[in-house]
Amino acid sequence: MKCYKCYGETKKEKLKGIEIDRCTSCQSIWLDYNELDQLEDTIWPHDELKGSLFFGTKVSSISCPKCGTQMKKINYRFFDLELEMCPNSCGFYLDKGEEKRILELIKKDKKAYKRKIKAEDEWAKVLGKIKKSLKLLKEKDLSSDKKES
Repeated sequence: MKCYKCYGETKKEKLKGIEIDRCTSCQSIWLDYNELDQLEDTIWPHDELKGSLFFGTKVSSISCPKCGTQMKKINYRFFDLELEMCPNSCGFYLDKGEEKRILELIKKDKKAYKRKIKAEDEWAKVLGKIKKSLKLLKEKDLSSDKKES
């Protein structure tokens, strides 16, 4: 396969156990559609927790090496990372180093999710204590009302 960014030669190699096509000139990577998910899964395998894959699209200047359709530029998972994606779901082009950035962002997202869950658990405990206190106050008020009657 030829690189559609610089027209250099690509070679097959392994990235985190996933076979990818990397350009020997510009170091861009072609990932088949499912390979991006596999790359993310090496850090965080829970797809339902990752959120939307992309939002917003713009026309790219390159064509998909698989189907020839003009690629789209996407904003990856609401981060400031722009990737090129085939609108027919053939795959993604990653510029040099973007695979590392994806892994960093997934790590960051996973950590933020864990922090959110911990904060929600702590808040639930606080609400439980407040609810218990209110129940005790209500019981005390009812008890004092009975004594006054």
